[in-house]
Amino acid sequence: MLAVLVGALLLGTVAACSPGGKDVTATSRQVHLGADSHGVPLLRAEVRDTLPHDPQAFTQGLEFRGGSLYESTGLVGRSSLRAGRPGKPPTVYAELQAPLFGEGITLSGDKLWQLTWRNGTAIERDPTTLAERRRVTYQGEGWGLCHHRFSGRQQLVMSNGTDRLTFRDPNTFKATGSINVRQDGQPVTGLNELECAPDGFIYSNVYPTDTIMRIDPSTGTVTARIDATGLLPPSERSGAQALNGIAAVPGTSLFLITGKLWPRMFKVSFVAK
Repeated sequence: MLAVLVGALLLGTVAACSPGGKDVTATSRQVHLGADSHGVPLLRAEVRDTLPHDPQAFTQGLEFRGGSLYESTGLVGRSSLRAGRPGKPPTVYAELQAPLFGEGITLSGDKLWQLTWRNGTAIERDPTTLAERRRVTYQGEGWGLCHHRFSGRQQLVMSNGTDRLTFRDPNTFKATGSINVRQDGQPVTGLNELECAPDGFIYSNVYPTDTIMRIDPSTGTVTARIDATGLLPPSERSGAQALNGIAAVPGTSLFLITGKLWPRMFKVSFVAK
């Protein structure tokens, strides 16, 4: 995929990486947003409020529980998990020691699950203290994660940067199935941070773009394409990286979105473009 050079990684190893911490090589994966829309609604992110955000946070995942916002950040040696009031300093904080690279998170009952990128490890934590309880393994890369309720059942939904979303048991983390995401019959790759929203849809950042896809979890069909460009002014965008991080705001139809190394978060509604 097309991306810029992040630079030297923190342990003294210099690597070519994209803004998501993903490798940039001559054989990088391409991002496909699907064909031009034919009947898929085109929406835009309309800003309703602006909140401060830690500009050093390499955001990988956001999720609300009540009035608390949970955020996972990445990069080896800088990965963390934090929680607190949105726009305020976190009240609880946990670090991931190298070589772990933090990725998406979700809450499921009395569990908080945190992915790692290429470590093949998911960490179960206490949602209140963020203390680690156990680790389980999975195959492939970990990118985004959300908790989906349907027909009285519950499942986790996980992305890995391709067009595939994998369903997992919220207690064991074992894979239980998968879907491929399609827009107008074409695969949509680069699926990253996920939000399983109260409206029943899955919302996914498409790395490394400013596009968010609204996905039907039963079929993988894209039901809307959301343009989130232009949120940061040019003076702030130049120091920021990819849009990443989306969380439904409880009790509203709004979403909170931000990006890697962004100095702001935005409460937005998705409206017709």
